Amino acid sequence: MSYRDVVSRQVLIWACTAVGARMPVAMAPLALVFLVRERPGGYSLGAMLAAAYVIGEIVGAPVLGMRLRYERVRLHLAVGLACGAVGFAGLGGLPGAHPAVLGGFAFVAGAAPAAATGGLRTLLTTLVPERSAAQALSVESMLTAGVWAASPAAVAGLALGVAPRVPLLLAAALMASSVAGLWLLPAAWGADHAGGGGARLRVLAGAWPVYVTGAASLALLGLAELVLPALLEQRGVEVGWSGPLLTGMAVGGGLGGFVYGLRAWPGMLRTRSVALMVGTSVCVTLAALIPGVVGIAAALAVGGTLQTGAMLTRNLSLREALPPGALAAGYSVMYAAAGAGYAATGSLAGALLQAVAPSTAILAGVGLTLALTALGWWGEMRHADRSAQGADPAVAFAASADCDGSAGSEDSAASEGAAASVACTGCTGCTACAGSAAAVALGRADSGSDDSGPADSRSAGSGSEGAAIRGRSDAERRL
Repeated sequence: MSYRDVVSRQVLIWACTAVGARMPVAMAPLALVFLVRERPGGYSLGAMLAAAYVIGEIVGAPVLGMRLRYERVRLHLAVGLACGAVGFAGLGGLPGAHPAVLGGFAFVAGAAPAAATGGLRTLLTTLVPERSAAQALSVESMLTAGVWAASPAAVAGLALGVAPRVPLLLAAALMASSVAGLWLLPAAWGADHAGGGGARLRVLAGAWPVYVTGAASLALLGLAELVLPALLEQRGVEVGWSGPLLTGMAVGGGLGGFVYGLRAWPGMLRTRSVALMVGTSVCVTLAALIPGVVGIAAALAVGGTLQTGAMLTRNLSLREALPPGALAAGYSVMYAAAGAGYAATGSLAGALLQAVAPSTAILAGVGLTLALTALGWWGEMRHADRSAQGADPAVAFAASADCDGSAGSEDSAASEGAAASVACTGCTGCTACAGSAAAVALGRADSGSDDSGPADSRSAGSGSEGAAIRGRSDAERRL
């Protein structure tokens, strides 16, 4: 495995577009605080505006993500990003407006482009060969880490050195540039086999364990970011160190994404996820207990490395749990779940800081994270058991949808083989999956169906990636 297949002109254009779409997201909370901090009660108002922005993201991601359709996805994302640019421009252009007006702009800036993360991630994986999906997601994680490492310094420098409104105006310009970048990329991508309405909702709901562990992985990041200044004060360290320490954590995250994509790692995805989450929790716990700034920096850097790996396993698990046509919506739901986990852990820690030491608040947040991790792992185990018994309705629906709605024309052996192929969610080419692929091919041959053209691509592939390969082959022809 290597990054060679990821290096292309299309991926470079995607990266520039993604930076334009995601840099404003990383800049927004801190930029909103700087925007109003000189007004009476400025810090409280800034926190309220940041909360309105995050609530917009949490609401907009699943609602708009559910409406994404592969044949019109570029238009949908462009409209959302353009509205988001208007929201940021309103904040930067009217800094003295009534708080309710600013709150409305903040909500729009968060909600309107919230589906872009899921849509752009789905697009990236269609721009590379199927075998390089892990490397593509690793590249995305490195890009995201770079964005989050650069945004605090950019916001602080522009707000203090130029004017408080400038970071938000820059965010508006960046988001508008991402709209232009979309027109240099394919107009449609993916394969819409997820059905509509209630069927799509049932498929997405079936992947709830992945969302839970995804929320847990980002919760630790939120815990470190929000409590770190108070922890440094408790340790007698200058609060100004919080910026470099968080930058080191982001750089560690980028390194983790790069290392994860270098090779195929052993074990099932859910097992890897638990191991990485436990490792991250240990690092955050050490950061809470170590007295010196050097030890805290090392613990956070290693924790960021492991946290990125954990988030990558969640994205790969979602690819296995959902049919191709539901991936963009699934990634959007994951985005909302991660934001909710971030907010929940931060709220818990903030409430506890009123009564306990910052180190104790961090330990309580780690306990909540481990509880979410255990719940997600239990849900994935239960999901795998039900899938093996053929009792999982989401898996059955995904299998039937992957047949392009022609389940009635396939014989029972083919349908059962397809369901078994989708059911395996944690392996990398096990005997059962290989047998399932063979059963699908045998069933189609017995039924006298024409296996030329698209049918060949649907029967290709074995292991846990078989369903994804079948769904994406038609999309690759269109691109």
